[in-house]
Amino acid sequence: MVSIIIAFPKIEDAKNIKNILLRNGYDVDATCTSGAGVLNIANELDGGIVLCGYKLPDMQYNELMNYLPKGFNMLLVASPKKFEDCINNDIVCLGMPIKTRDLLDTLQMMTYNYSRRKKREANRPKERNEEAKKTIAKAKAILMERNNMSEEEAHRYIQKTSMDSGTKMVETAEMILSLM
Repeated sequence: MVSIIIAFPKIEDAKNIKNILLRNGYDVDATCTSGAGVLNIANELDGGIVLCGYKLPDMQYNELMNYLPKGFNMLLVASPKKFEDCINNDIVCLGMPIKTRDLLDTLQMMTYNYSRRKKREANRPKERNEEAKKTIAKAKAILMERNNMSEEEAHRYIQKTSMDSGTKMVETAEMILSLM
């Protein structure tokens, strides 16, 4: 589930929004009245959504957004005339006074997008270590020498064989090295 931090200058406002979210199935990690409080909590989390007002006692929303760790999105709740200042596309804006349905729909959209991004990042291939790169390079060199393949053809061969057999490229390269 996505981590949610609520930040408003008045703790009553933060608690009211927290109660709305809790009643509608969201978990709220923290409520804060300052940007520094948000940053302390955000640094302990692995991304999430910060739902905040335009101005906190120690910083404005745009400063807070710049200081947030990677992986956080922001939902700004402010009067529509403040949106002109909100030129950052990473910030979702919701006009005041907020309607409960609009808040919930916006948060649902943001959590859906956050989950999709996290899933994409998790499925992104990991960087190979030097040993794995060397093993693949040796297997390519053997294929290039013995089968008169170009480097690109050797790479494609290892890649396709890997996909067909359901193994990692480095495992396929090791198999080629053991057979040659």
